[in-house]
Amino acid sequence: MSFLPLLSVAVSFLLTLLFLLSFWRKQKKYQFLPPGPAPLPLLGTPKYIGDHAACKYFPELRRMYGPMFTIWKLTDPVVVLCGYEVVKDALLNHGEEFCGRPFSPIIDLYSKGYSFPSIDGERWRQLRRFTITSLRNFGMGKTSMEKRVLAESENLVRAVTLMEGECPLLLGNTFPFLLNVPFLKEKIFKESSQLQEFVKKYIEQHRENLNPTSPSDFIDFFLIKIKEEETNSGSNFSETSLLMTLIALLAAGTETTTSTLNFSLSVMSNYPEVQVKVQQEIDEVTESQRPPGIMDRAQMPYTNAVIHEIQRVLDLAPVAHYHAVTKETQFRGYTLPKGTTVIPFISSVLSDPTQWETPEEFNPGHFLDDRGQFRLKPAFMAFSAGKRVCAGENLARMELFLLLSALLQKFTFTLPPETERQDCKMLKQNKFKTVFFSQICAKPRLVSLIA
Repeated sequence: MSFLPLLSVAVSFLLTLLFLLSFWRKQKKYQFLPPGPAPLPLLGTPKYIGDHAACKYFPELRRMYGPMFTIWKLTDPVVVLCGYEVVKDALLNHGEEFCGRPFSPIIDLYSKGYSFPSIDGERWRQLRRFTITSLRNFGMGKTSMEKRVLAESENLVRAVTLMEGECPLLLGNTFPFLLNVPFLKEKIFKESSQLQEFVKKYIEQHRENLNPTSPSDFIDFFLIKIKEEETNSGSNFSETSLLMTLIALLAAGTETTTSTLNFSLSVMSNYPEVQVKVQQEIDEVTESQRPPGIMDRAQMPYTNAVIHEIQRVLDLAPVAHYHAVTKETQFRGYTLPKGTTVIPFISSVLSDPTQWETPEEFNPGHFLDDRGQFRLKPAFMAFSAGKRVCAGENLARMELFLLLSALLQKFTFTLPPETERQDCKMLKQNKFKTVFFSQICAKPRLVSLIA
């Protein structure tokens, strides 16, 4: 019996020794990381982990430690990059080193290793390359896609018209052309199994009606690729990769664009003088005879500037998908071991005072030159940057321009009676409330359009 206490002490001593040894090895491995708040043993710095914490605490940590600092997720370091120069340097000048993704057991379990935004390596390269090529073949950025978006804009205008100026106005069932499926409600996204079954039905429908010589959309392209690769045992093209790619595209292609449009209409309601100038430009270019087309964008610099400024202020994804360095990397005087998680703090880029004249204000002039022509600033990273830039950026730009200009051509958006206007700071602070719960009135404009 006397042996058990001795054994217990020995085991405790051994475990403590192993812990200290592991801690020492990690300290040595990570000794050349950027500075940051001291981590708690085993817990790291939980106060600073998460998107909400990022928006709340990262600006303060940046003031304390500079544009690069380290926080800890349990026992693993997370390096945060702040400001345009540092983020650009990492994602563009050192894109190959910073294009990795940290491993997430939960995402990997759910997606079976095929989550399009979360994978890396050769699997990611192949799936991303194929997805972009297929979307282009399907018409992304081309006239055929413009026709589809214009058709959706007509449906959207018709739906708003039927509301007869009632509040609230909330955009919902848009862009079914993407994969011929309706807008997915938030509750469906919460139930991953339901979502998977939902998408599987459409895959099965496409398989039954597939014509290999005439693919009709992205699903057909992918099914054909699976067939071509069926004899390749190491192929990354499978039913699972198709399913996970579709889910990622649906999430990125519906929720984000709809949220941006909702926010845009709130901004227009709170900045009526900006809305008037946009409407004047639309009327001048189209002569009030037709809906705005994508070719009109070059002749509508103010409208284009307003859309980009709305995205800058909205800052929909303040923390980009986490990155990871693909190898040991020397960066700005620090050493990042292979696999180190990196957070490009996009919010700090979109509000960097060295890049924007009035970063805390809504100012379309940020995107206009001295001659009033549109200029796309390099610090506009609403779609991220580098090798991990949003694959659907061009499509999203087209959608936002065509849909918002179509709405502003036909309607004037106002706040409900006795509602106080909010400035840029308030809209940004309450952006999720603005996106999902704003009340907006749509008043038909007296313009004559020839359909």
